[in-house]
Amino acid sequence: MPIDATQPYDDDNVFARILRGELPSRKVYEDEWALAFHDINPQAPIHLLVIPKGRYVSWDDFAAKASDAEIAGFVRAVGHVAREAGLPAPGYRLLANVGGHGHQEVPHLHVHVFGGRQFHAMLVN
Repeated sequence: MPIDATQPYDDDNVFARILRGELPSRKVYEDEWALAFHDINPQAPIHLLVIPKGRYVSWDDFAAKASDAEIAGFVRAVGHVAREAGLPAPGYRLLANVGGHGHQEVPHLHVHVFGGRQFHAMLVN
């Protein structure tokens, strides 16, 4: 169910539980700023999620409240994950859903990294 991107952070969301080690994940990368792992319901041959280690509900929340170091570290982590997956050539897609209209389902900022096939239209009419 889509969430309200302005809601308070929920410490029991699935990504918070993964960060605390309470739920398993197929980790591909971790540093002080981010954790990346395989999506459990992949929508492309390569479908990874990158989440910040901080308590941010959405991209909007992160952009407004994260420190410059957190922002730089997270963005660099997303790029690193894509490079390590071999995606810069031929290309890939990044997606960050925000709020109900953006169909965000987990109230913790996450960036989807999709690759391994040709992508077409940005939005379905």
